[in-house]
Amino acid sequence: MENKKELTIYDLAEQLNVSVATVSRALSDHPAVSRKTKRKVSELAEKVGYRKNNFASNLRSQKTYTIAVIVHELNSHFITSVLSGIEKKAAEAQYDIIIVHSSESADHEKANTKNLFHKRVDGLIVSLAYDTTDLSHYEPFLERGIPIVYFDRVKAEATGIKVVIDNFKAGYEAGVHLIGQGCKKIMQVTGNLAQNVYIDRLNGFKKALAEYDLPFTPEQLLITDLSESAGIEAARQVLEMEERPDGLFVVNDLCAAVCMQSLKDAGLRVPGDIALVGFNNDVVSRVVEPKLTTINYAGREMGELAANCLIDQLEGTSSLKPNYTIVLPSELMVRASSLRT
Repeated sequence: MENKKELTIYDLAEQLNVSVATVSRALSDHPAVSRKTKRKVSELAEKVGYRKNNFASNLRSQKTYTIAVIVHELNSHFITSVLSGIEKKAAEAQYDIIIVHSSESADHEKANTKNLFHKRVDGLIVSLAYDTTDLSHYEPFLERGIPIVYFDRVKAEATGIKVVIDNFKAGYEAGVHLIGQGCKKIMQVTGNLAQNVYIDRLNGFKKALAEYDLPFTPEQLLITDLSESAGIEAARQVLEMEERPDGLFVVNDLCAAVCMQSLKDAGLRVPGDIALVGFNNDVVSRVVEPKLTTINYAGREMGELAANCLIDQLEGTSSLKPNYTIVLPSELMVRASSLRT
């Protein structure tokens, strides 16, 4: 079957007996073209199946009106909330978005950035992979003046606006809460301490213990990938300890929920024998039994803010410096998993 010829604005102009410029302006809703002419052009374009050539238009303007979003995972309520916020603001500003995920791999993140660079995206919104330490793969964007906004997982030395929460404060509040419930030996299950979110939560947690003269030993820290299997392994290690902790701060809700269920399956009472606090306020924190105490922060608001920061730079209206950091609030949400008093 022969492919149908793709019609151009030249074809529309010829059929309507008007200039190409008039057709172009009519399709762009230019005020210089009368409503009657706009209607004729629009009706003919729809009738013959004309498609606007955005590619050619973008080549002329040197813009693709496309924003790329790099996330470290997709199976997270927090990440989907952030993406929802980004999509809302991008649509309002008439930008398309390309979403890629690194699967918590720095190598995949690097491959994604290379691909996006060749797609000529106008800007990037990024949350770093679990093991990303070197940021050299973002240099080609910066060299060409392509702005980058980082959110949640960021590097202090990265060039780009950053949107985060105060993870130190959140870790501190989780520790103080568990101490307030009578916990004397509290363990933290965390992720790669090379990432800001995990080292800051740990330092805040350690400050809480120090203020109440409680010890913190190496066995009270377990560094994992915060997966489901990590939750099972964390529970196993707790059960094998001679002196078990009576409090557990797991900096990811899914990992915390799996860990809690494994402890319950082994006969421990939650929170009677061990009180638990998670992080992120994912859906799972509200459906497990007992419901999980957690740290809530607004993913959709973070996404909207990150998108606004990037679009303002693309439109030349940003008043923020390239390395400005925006800190959003978070909140300890106390539920049954940690309430001992």
